[in-house]
Amino acid sequence: MRPAFSVVFLTTLCGAAQGLLLTLVIVEALTRATGVVVAESFYVTGAALSVGLGALGLLASFFHLGHPERAWRAIAMWRTSWLSRECIALPVFLAGTFAYGVAHALGWPGTLLIGAADALASVALFVCTAMIYACLRFLQEWASPLTLVNFVLLGCASGCTLATACAAWLAPSLVASLAPAACVLTLAGCTTRLASLARNARLRPKSTVQSATGIRNAKLEQKSRGFTASAFNTREFFHGKGNGTLRAVKAGFLLGAFAVPFVLTGALALAPTSAAAAFALGAAFVIQYAGLVAERWFFFADARHPQNIYYQCAS
Repeated sequence: MRPAFSVVFLTTLCGAAQGLLLTLVIVEALTRATGVVVAESFYVTGAALSVGLGALGLLASFFHLGHPERAWRAIAMWRTSWLSRECIALPVFLAGTFAYGVAHALGWPGTLLIGAADALASVALFVCTAMIYACLRFLQEWASPLTLVNFVLLGCASGCTLATACAAWLAPSLVASLAPAACVLTLAGCTTRLASLARNARLRPKSTVQSATGIRNAKLEQKSRGFTASAFNTREFFHGKGNGTLRAVKAGFLLGAFAVPFVLTGALALAPTSAAAAFALGAAFVIQYAGLVAERWFFFADARHPQNIYYQCAS
């Protein structure tokens, strides 16, 4: 498939926002249970960052629309469409996160209850976003439970890394706990992503030139594409990059999204109160996010649409 950067940014930005919100709510629940006092500024700043990231993701999604003024119609098929459900879940998540931040800023009671409700909205949004792709059975690379698992783990890993960076500035006592959690999530995300890469490498196309053209001759050679000039079918279903580019992107996201953040976050957990650690943890998130952009680009590019048998190339 041809990756659309609007969707790449939508899914990665919103994933980080969701992971950050989930981290905030879990931290609040655990610190209340243990009697640890955490500065309200940590929750307010975290919620503001989550809303900001989610809003940027929502804005990015409009660049994928042919008629942005009709975007509201996307919710019409909510009974059957995961895309429509995502369009409902995202604003609900953003509204809940905003309310969570405001409640902390104004010292309102019930912040944990608001956070728990928004955490459910975050989980629902993860499911809706991932199922847009996982439900497409004709795209074998996406039609797997690993798609949902990867969306959740990668979003939570980046969100937890960002929460750790925030804690280094606003609640240093939390870094010793959040940094290992970010490392565990990053390692888990790396494990499941490697599993999906291994699975996809073993896949074999279910369609052939015969099934694509409807010609049942055992010896069939295609001499021309479905279109001789540029068309939607030749542009939107293939990325146009060579195997060398794909290998470079894969190596890049494995390093950027997993290896480098894991090492940085793990090492800096040993000196959580230093200013250098705060800057380095921020850098770890930036590097991880850049790696996740590459990972999501590869996720789309790795999907081989059956129509490409007929439209992509000819002998």
